[in-house]
Amino acid sequence: MRIAIPSPNKHLAPLFKSPTTSINSVVKPTYPYSYFRRLKHRETGRTTIAAKRIAICKKKWMEYQGINNWEGLLDPLDDNLRREILRYGEFVEATYRSFDFNPSSPTYATCKHPRSSLLARAGIQETGYQVTRYLRATCGVQMPHWASNVPSWMGTRSSWIGYVAVCHDGREISRLGRRDVVIAFRGTGTCLEWIENLHANLTCVGGGGGNGREEGPMVGSGFLSLYTSKTASKMSLQDIVREEVARIIKMYSDKPLSLTITGHSLGAALAILSAYDIRSNFSNAPMVTVISFGGPRVGNRTFRRFLEKSKANVLRIVNSDDLVTKVPGLKDDVVRLLWLFRERMECTSSTYTDVGRELRLSSRECPYLGSIDLATCHELKTYLQLISGFVSSKCPFRATAKKVLSVNKRRSRDKGQYLN
Repeated sequence: MRIAIPSPNKHLAPLFKSPTTSINSVVKPTYPYSYFRRLKHRETGRTTIAAKRIAICKKKWMEYQGINNWEGLLDPLDDNLRREILRYGEFVEATYRSFDFNPSSPTYATCKHPRSSLLARAGIQETGYQVTRYLRATCGVQMPHWASNVPSWMGTRSSWIGYVAVCHDGREISRLGRRDVVIAFRGTGTCLEWIENLHANLTCVGGGGGNGREEGPMVGSGFLSLYTSKTASKMSLQDIVREEVARIIKMYSDKPLSLTITGHSLGAALAILSAYDIRSNFSNAPMVTVISFGGPRVGNRTFRRFLEKSKANVLRIVNSDDLVTKVPGLKDDVVRLLWLFRERMECTSSTYTDVGRELRLSSRECPYLGSIDLATCHELKTYLQLISGFVSSKCPFRATAKKVLSVNKRRSRDKGQYLN
C-alpha cells in the first residue's frame, strides 16, 4: 500500500490517520457525467436505458438528496443513488489531488491548480461544474515559543481545504433536475489540523441554548476551531462559506437549487458543521444535503436534534472497520454496555452521538481489497470500492464489482496512472 503522507507528520495523528493516498491509486467512480454523454452515441438500446436513468434522476432528485431521509433507497442500495454518491466522492477526491502535501514545496498547504481548470487537472472531466470559490481553514492552535526552531511548515495555520463548484452546464442541470452547488472538503493534511482533531472536548456552538434540563448544541472543539478561527489577514472558513452561499442564493434562487456538501474524514465533520451553519443562518437556503465519507462524530444529542430540526439532510457513509468513525469521545452505544450507569448516562447530552442517516459498509465483506488495516479501512478509495460493490445488508458485495474495479484499474494503467 502506498500512502502519500509527509514522513515528519506521522507521529502526530495516532487516531486520525491521514486519508491521503496516491491520486492514481483511487478507483474512480464508475458513472461520471461523461458516462451519460457517451451513451447517447451508442446503440439505441443503451441510449434508452440512459434516457430512463436521466428521467428518473430528474424526477426523483429530492428523494436522492434526502428529503425523505433516503427511505427505501439504501437497503438495497438504489443504483441511481449509488451513481450520485460516487459522483460526489469524485469531487472529494479532487480536493486531495489538488492539495500540495509536500512540506518542502514553496506552495505547501495551498491548491496546486487554478480555479478555472481544477476539476480537469484533478482528473475528473466533463462534470458540468465550474469552481467558483476556494475554501481555506485556519487552526486556532499556535505553536509555542519554545518550538521556534521547528520547520516552518509545522506551524502552518491557514491552508486550502476545499472549494465551491456550481453546475453551469445546461445538460447536466437538466439531468439533475436543478442547479446543484457542491461544497467539497478534504481530510486532515497539516500538523496543526491533526492537533485540532485531537481536541475532542465538546464546546457550545451557535444556534441554540440550554433549557435548564438540557445542554445546548455542542460540537468537538477542534472541529469548531477549524471552522471559525481567523487571522488578521485570513477570513475564517465559516465566513468564506457564508459569503459564497449568500452570493449563490442571490444569483440562482429563482430556479430549483440544491447545496450538496461533501467531505472525507475531517472534511466530513466540516461538511456537517457547514450544513448546520447554513441552515441556521439563511432563511432562504435551498435544500442542503451532506454526503460524508468516513467522518468522525461531530457533536452531542442536542446538536443532532437541532440539525434535524433545521431540515439539513445528512447521509453518513461508514465503514464498520474504520476506527475514525468511532471517535472522538464516548458514544451512547458504548455507554449502553455499561449497564450499571445506563439510566444516568443516557440522560447526559455531553456524550457524542452520530447524526443523519447511515449507510454502513464493511471492508471485510469486500473480497477484492489487497489488505485490511487501519489506514486502508479509512482511505477514500476503499469507500468508493465498497459503494461500487454494495448491494444490500443481505448481499454486501455484488459479483460484478470485481469486473467493474478491474476495468477501472486497467484503464488507469493504460493511461500510465496506476501504481501498485
